Amino acid sequence: MKILTGIVAGVGFMLLVGSAFAQVSYAEKTEYSFDDDVVTGDLVRPDGELTVVRKKGKQRSLIRVRQHFIPEMLKSVEDI
Repeated sequence: MKILTGIVAGVGFMLLVGSAFAQVSYAEKTEYSFDDDVVTGDLVRPDGELTVVRKKGKQRSLIRVRQHFIPEMLKSVEDI
């Protein structure tokens, strides 16, 4: 009996929902219109003083090419 009542209620619900979906219709073109709004206000700036940043200084490279590299290499090979 409970199963029969559930089936009848389910079929009735489906018929009710099916008829609700059948009545929905959409327009081909939707158009929106907005009125003009006037926006007034002041220029917003940060409070306080401006900070000044110094430029980076130009630095020399700390890597130096050894002038006597090749003669030292030849001396080290002579001892072998």
